[in-house]
Amino acid sequence: MVDVSEKQATNREATAAGTVYLNAETFGLVKRGEMKKGDVLAVAQVSGIMAAKSTPELIPMCHPIAITGVDISFTLDENQSSIGITVTVRCKGETGVEMEALTAVSIAALTIYDMCKAVQKDIEISNIRLLKKSGGKSGDYLRKE
Repeated sequence: MVDVSEKQATNREATAAGTVYLNAETFGLVKRGEMKKGDVLAVAQVSGIMAAKSTPELIPMCHPIAITGVDISFTLDENQSSIGITVTVRCKGETGVEMEALTAVSIAALTIYDMCKAVQKDIEISNIRLLKKSGGKSGDYLRKE
C-alpha cells in the first residue's frame, strides 16, 4: 500500500459511470416498479453507496477514506432498454476516490442484475469507466468521450 502520510489533504471528487442493458420486458418491469424483489433502482442506490464505503475491504491496496458524499443517479433510456448509472464520490483526504466511484457503479450494476435475473438471463453490464476526477497533486482529469 502506498504511503500517503506526506500528501496534503485536499477536497477530492471522482465521477464514474456504467450501463446495464435489459430487454424491453425487463426494462418495463423496472420502470414501473413491478420487479418481485422490490424497487430495483432504490436498492441499487443503497448498494452503490455501501460499496463506495466498503471499497478498501474489497480492493486490497485501497486506503480507507472518510467519504463526505456519494451521489448516485440513474438514466432510463427506453429506446435502448438501458439504465445508465452515474456516481460521484467526494472526500477531503490524502488520496483520491476514483476506486470508490468505480466500485459503486459496479456494485449498483450488479444489484440491478441480481434483482432482474429471475426474468432475464442475458443482461449486459457495459462501459464502466471514470469520467472525471479533481483534487490532489496529479490535478484534474476529464475523460474525452
